[in-house]
Amino acid sequence: MRIFNYSQYKDITWDNEILGYISQIHEFRGKLSNIELKNKAKINKLVEIAKIQSTEASNKIEGIVTTATRIKQICKNKAIPKTRDEKEILGYRDVLNTIHENYEFIPVKSSYILQLHGSLYKYSEKSIGGKYKNAQNYISETRADGSSFIRFQPIEPFETPEAVERLCQEFNIASSKCDVDMLILIPIFILDFLCIHPFNDGNGRMSRLLTLLLLYKFGYNVGKFISIEKIIEETKTDYYDALQLSSTGWMDNNNNPTEFIKYMLSVILRAYRDFETSVNILIEKKSKAIFQVQDIIKTRIGKFTKSEILSLCPTLSETTIERCLKELLDQGLIKKYGDRKTAYYTRID
Repeated sequence: MRIFNYSQYKDITWDNEILGYISQIHEFRGKLSNIELKNKAKINKLVEIAKIQSTEASNKIEGIVTTATRIKQICKNKAIPKTRDEKEILGYRDVLNTIHENYEFIPVKSSYILQLHGSLYKYSEKSIGGKYKNAQNYISETRADGSSFIRFQPIEPFETPEAVERLCQEFNIASSKCDVDMLILIPIFILDFLCIHPFNDGNGRMSRLLTLLLLYKFGYNVGKFISIEKIIEETKTDYYDALQLSSTGWMDNNNNPTEFIKYMLSVILRAYRDFETSVNILIEKKSKAIFQVQDIIKTRIGKFTKSEILSLCPTLSETTIERCLKELLDQGLIKKYGDRKTAYYTRID
């Protein structure tokens, strides 16, 4: 049986990479608080964009998709879902809104996790919402040749309710003692949740919603303005690699959560950095769109995509960004690779 003992982490000396991430995130959190106080009206534009991106990206990771136009319409309550995927997308939007608006009043308890899962499937024909799994599930992986294999076998269905209950109790005890930084505890909680895999379906989406909930509850609310789910979707190979490394030996209480902690901290730090970049653009109010896009590109190292520029320039339309990229291409300041959906760019310095 898996034992949840978060007090053991207070005696661990974490490596410099983890300590560096934590230090930078704490510094950015202070900056964000000041920016929020001074620029509330301006940065509120980022909130709705982040909600749409989060809803789209978190579902996309699980293969639940619709068109970009339909995503926006569903998120803005301007469309009725037509397909199974769209019904689950609408459910995700509702849970995301609940967390955004009520996180202070949502305790870390198994009963509330079940309620949130029920809301996720509120519009679905599936009858699994708000219920723990009734059959064993497996985390599988596909090889390069197309064959698949079982990478991890989670806890048995009959053990699941007690495991989630103990997980929440242990997290609450550890967080109340303040012996371990919350930026360590939150990824460990999410890792344990994923290893329990408590539901027949929706485990990945619930883990990302719970990540936001816990970050908000403990003062790290960057996910309101920058989509953490989108960053995970863009780096999902690294996400799965970190999850695999950190789940090895989990059932025998012999796993090392370090790689998953590092991955999650890198995602949170990137969100803070992207937030600072987006806010600087909003505050500066540059007169020409081309200057905004150019300034964003100067912050990019390596390749970047149109969607990345779009998420960092919330005041500009997709058409305007396409025009700016074409102008920069014509000026020889950037280079384009690929075409249409696979296209990406690099700077020419």
